[in-house]
Order: sequence, then C-alpha cells, then structure tokens
Amino acid sequence: MIVRRNFKSFMNGFVYAAKGLVEAIKSQFNIRFHFVAAVAVIALSFYYHLSPTEWCLILLSIAIVFATELLNTSIEYLTDFVSPEYNFLAGKVKDIAASAVLISAIVSAAVGLIIFVPKIF
Repeated sequence: MIVRRNFKSFMNGFVYAAKGLVEAIKSQFNIRFHFVAAVAVIALSFYYHLSPTEWCLILLSIAIVFATELLNTSIEYLTDFVSPEYNFLAGKVKDIAASAVLISAIVSAAVGLIIFVPKIF
C-alpha cells in the first residue's frame, strides 16, 4: 500500500518536531544547559571569525550533542512508559543512552578546545 502525503501533512511533521523540541527544552535541564553552551560557542565563533571549516565543525558538534540529547530523552520517556517500576534492564538502557550523550559532549568539548584555545592564547 502506498501512502500519499500531501503538503499539509508534510508541514505538520515540522510542527510535531517543533513540539517535541519545545517539550524537551522545557522538561530537560541538560538540554537547556547545552542550549546555553551552544549560544555561547556561537557567540565566540562570531567573535573569533572562524573559518568556514571551523564553523562546520562547531555546528556539527552542536548538532550531534543536541541529537544525542533528544534521542536520550526519547529513550528515557519510552523506558519509563514500558517499565514504570524499577527494572534493572531498563536502568541499563537509560545508562547506555546517557553514555552516548556523554561521549558526544566530550568530543564536542575537545573540538571546541582545539579550535578556540589557539585563538584565545
């Protein structure tokens, strides 16, 4: 069966995605923290006149951290939904998802240091 989507349903997909992003920002401290950090890094990027390649690395790093945070949040919500009481395996799922955020944040911080430390000093 072929599902045909019209332009309105296509645009509704963006509305639903925006609602999800707003929900995540409102409910998750870590996403708000990363948002503030991203704004600060973007401001520094303008101040230090980054090259196009440096801009790409910074923007890609920001996007990866946000994507992993959003995936982690959705995994946490889904895990809480299917296993509302404590479950050892559910805890492992949540810990592993959180570790993806940790790795992306560490690598993004390293990218930021590699780009900004020589410019600052």
